[in-house]
Amino acid sequence: MPTHYIQANTNGRLHPASEPSITPLNRGFLYGDAIYEVWRTYGGVIFAWEEHWRRLGESSRALHMPIDLAMDEVLAEVKRTVAQFRSHVPEAGELYIRLQITRGAGPIGLDIALADKTNFIILVQPCPDLDAEKWRTGMRLSVAKTLRRNPAESLDPAWKTGNYLNNLLCLREARSRGADDVVILNLAGEVAEASVANIGFVRSGSIVTPPLSAGILGGITRKLVLGGIAQSAGLAALEASVRPVDFTSMEECFLLSTTKDIVPVGEIDGIRFKVGPDTVTSRLKSAFSGAAAAYARAHPAYAA
Repeated sequence: MPTHYIQANTNGRLHPASEPSITPLNRGFLYGDAIYEVWRTYGGVIFAWEEHWRRLGESSRALHMPIDLAMDEVLAEVKRTVAQFRSHVPEAGELYIRLQITRGAGPIGLDIALADKTNFIILVQPCPDLDAEKWRTGMRLSVAKTLRRNPAESLDPAWKTGNYLNNLLCLREARSRGADDVVILNLAGEVAEASVANIGFVRSGSIVTPPLSAGILGGITRKLVLGGIAQSAGLAALEASVRPVDFTSMEECFLLSTTKDIVPVGEIDGIRFKVGPDTVTSRLKSAFSGAAAAYARAHPAYAA
């Protein structure tokens, strides 16, 4: 058995992800003409299932790409895929679940009218985790100097599409300087987000995160933090523009993502931030973990 088995489901057919399953004429492969969502489990329950599904619908409408399956049908396919994965890797623990929908295949050409019908692929693997050392020291980030976040007027970062070249190249630059992840700025020089995560800061004990208008993905973790989890921990949370010159006024920094929820950041280009158990970030992470556990208890229908 492979050391890292990934289970796939292509249009209802279960197979190892290492096995080819789509035609080379698939528009997701040719043009990045696709949308996707990623879920993770807490306590074996798919977290924020409906929130992610709604965002998938928003991306679908923005790209004029209809989703041919209902939410309950997709959930059933996800559960089939998870069951097959667990038959191969029964000790896997919490899971990463990715649903990608492409416009389909057809003759080569950009016109969406050439596509036949939408396809779906579900991928299931163990949920990735940060190593213990990174939890202790925090992530190292570096600001991208060569490229900026593509503006909403060109390709809106709020659409969760199969095109990640902007993020990929910005991350490559940061990694070339030894960083773990990147801080991407928008065309105005404001902080947008990391490669696959929203970013937050702590200033004077309050949480600060860039607004959606900065040109970012409306992250589910970010939304839940702003929507009540921060308040449940006794923390004030607000949206505000942040620029690199503001980093020295921030006490803490963290990333927000579906797979890792709240991740501490130890430094950005040599500017250090407080990390550890007595931080606002740690307090927020504990509150998020509590909310995720409560969600799992309240939503047994999403057990997978």
